[in-house]
Amino acid sequence: QVQLVESGGGLVQPGDSLRLSCAASGITFRLLDMAWYRQAPGNERELVAQITPLGTPAYAESMRGRVTISRDNAENTVFLQMNSLKPEDTAVYYCNAHWLKNYWGQGTQVTVSS
Repeated sequence: QVQLVESGGGLVQPGDSLRLSCAASGITFRLLDMAWYRQAPGNERELVAQITPLGTPAYAESMRGRVTISRDNAENTVFLQMNSLKPEDTAVYYCNAHWLKNYWGQGTQVTVSS
């Protein structure tokens, strides 16, 4: 059974940084395209960043320049380093894995507020 477990969310102040982690199990991690999405209240889920099995990243415009996606295939984990956080970054952040089909984690809340 495929499981994606996110961690690292929380309440931070504007300008702070957070590092999200997503640990995968039940599937061969090195074959997976991995991604981070986010969903704010009342909004659709949107892509933040994605990374290929070989580690090539791509970023959506919404957080480009403030986020870095990376992966550790030995640890079956993908990371999202977020810097210079803004109140509009407040959302539930979801880990996504894709190989033949999509898999989703349960999400981790990120709240940016002073």
